[in-house]
Amino acid sequence: MSKEKIALFTIFGGTGDLAQRKLYPSLFKLYQKGYLQDHFAVIGTARRPWSDDHYHEIIANSLASLNADAKTVQAFASHFYYQSHDVTDAQHYVTLKRLSEKLDAQYGLQGNRIFYLAMAPNFFGTIAQHLKSENILTDNGFNRVIIEKPFGHDFESAKELNDALTATFNENQIYRIDHYLGKEMIQNISAIRFGNNIWESLWNNRYISNVQITLSEKLGVEERAVYYDNSGALRDMVQNHILQILSLLTMDQPVEFTEKDIDIEKVKALRSLRPYKPEEVADNFVRGQYAADGDVKAYRDEDKISPESNTDTFVAGKVMIDNFRWSGVPFYVRTGKRLADKFTRIDIVFKRPVVNIFNHDDNASDSTNELAPNVLTINVEPTEGFELRMNAKCVGQGFATTPIQLDYDHDSEATANSPEAYERLLHDALNGDATNFTHWQEVAYSWKFVDVIQKYWDEHTPDFPNYRPGTMGPTASDELLKRDGNEWVYKD
Repeated sequence: MSKEKIALFTIFGGTGDLAQRKLYPSLFKLYQKGYLQDHFAVIGTARRPWSDDHYHEIIANSLASLNADAKTVQAFASHFYYQSHDVTDAQHYVTLKRLSEKLDAQYGLQGNRIFYLAMAPNFFGTIAQHLKSENILTDNGFNRVIIEKPFGHDFESAKELNDALTATFNENQIYRIDHYLGKEMIQNISAIRFGNNIWESLWNNRYISNVQITLSEKLGVEERAVYYDNSGALRDMVQNHILQILSLLTMDQPVEFTEKDIDIEKVKALRSLRPYKPEEVADNFVRGQYAADGDVKAYRDEDKISPESNTDTFVAGKVMIDNFRWSGVPFYVRTGKRLADKFTRIDIVFKRPVVNIFNHDDNASDSTNELAPNVLTINVEPTEGFELRMNAKCVGQGFATTPIQLDYDHDSEATANSPEAYERLLHDALNGDATNFTHWQEVAYSWKFVDVIQKYWDEHTPDFPNYRPGTMGPTASDELLKRDGNEWVYKD
């Protein structure tokens, strides 16, 4: 059976940074691997008056870092067509329809259409409405729309956006990309849990003390300054990436490993998030903003940032899950800009033995022999692999114990050849598999949890800046855990 996928891609925002950095290289890798062959075409749209030839040059430039054969690049680019397009002008959709039908016949695309909205969300509803009114959707193939975050600015705006999309597309036709769900080690969470009885048997509040999720970024806001200053770390990272990871860590085992069953369990987990009352926010969530340090500018001194901005560039928080499996277990999350290094990791901290039989007094000055907690670490990036910290006997006389670490990292060659997140997710969309995309109810419950925190912060002026670049955030982040008798596994 051929693995070739047949579809017409229409990319709204085809001249943009996302298309050039992520979409074109990912489509090219699918082409190299044979998932895209003769029966595909791509229409790139934007306001710029480009020709097809210039568009092909842009695509070739976007693939330069892949060191691909020039003839292969040329053959790939020949499937791309450019249309100068105003998404608010109905007449432009008439032109788009004619080009779509021409390419459908030319490449034998069977009416299969994927619309990628790589634009600001305020245009999503307009585009969806015109796709329907100008009859660009087909009856004889599939119609799928892929959208990028942000999925709204709060619950109300997210619902408005969703209502605009569902006026044209069914929920099972809407693919909300969260690129973290395309990462190898995030997808490994399910394999670890449900493929190993040793872990799933311990994956509950009887054995786990706390769970820590860290998404650390070394750089500042860079070219995302305008977007970021209207968003902040809570909206940009916690509402989507972190809560999606948390749902995979906390969901119950699905009946089958299918999109429908996984979505059911993720939604149940997100419904179980304990909502904070406004007066509880300050005790459970910490925000920060980076200061200046040497050559590094303070956030408020960055280009296009207001000198009075109170936007959070760091968030740490304690999330509680009110269900039978997780009651009483704190989930600590943190993310931020200008931190010690760039990495993503998950630390599952297990409870210590109820009785420490090794903590005996033999009249030696160093007789105390406290057992360290067992910790399972899932390294998501840049290293991909697992670490297991456990206790063992020290070599030599006596019976002192010491923590040891068992490590497994993915083979560098296998990692280099594994699909990048966007490549994996585009392939899933071609297959009609939305398992690793975000569904509406997941978005809704995430916003409802985050909105209370954001509203409290909006009503209270913070003492910014409050952390130095190159650290792991403000000291209040450490104090958040200390109040529970815990500490971050990763320390700067």
